[in-house]
Amino acid sequence: MIMNQGRRPMLKLVGLVVLLTTAFGLGYYIAQRPIGELKKTVRDLSRNVLDTTLGLERNLRQRQGLVDAKSRLIQAKSEMLDRNFGNAAKELSEAVDQLEKASNAERDSGRTSTISPLVTKVREAQLELLVGKAVPRTKLDEIQKALDAMMAQQ
Repeated sequence: MIMNQGRRPMLKLVGLVVLLTTAFGLGYYIAQRPIGELKKTVRDLSRNVLDTTLGLERNLRQRQGLVDAKSRLIQAKSEMLDRNFGNAAKELSEAVDQLEKASNAERDSGRTSTISPLVTKVREAQLELLVGKAVPRTKLDEIQKALDAMMAQQ
């Protein structure tokens, strides 16, 4: 117990030396650099942070759109099993809306849209359901696999 009390002032002294050394080093660095250069560095850093944040937000919107579309597609498959073709068509319509949101986010990031062909397939399946035709389950499974592959790429 007595030994611990002897170390405490030593740790405070080491902490004070580290703090003073850091303050001196930072002051020396700032004094060596012109203020204009520091302002430019801060501006560039701010721009990089903003660009990174916007990129992450776009990727998040795209991923959320793909996840929501997959959810709607699975719900449509469930409705088809129950022979509720109207509800299944409605779910596929919602899936198209979500895919279009994801496609817009992808386009905003400057990439070419890889989601558009998938939107076309979902719309075809929706039209078949609206006409009263049953959509083969394998077609919806293919769309789901394509969605999974897109989500895995991100």
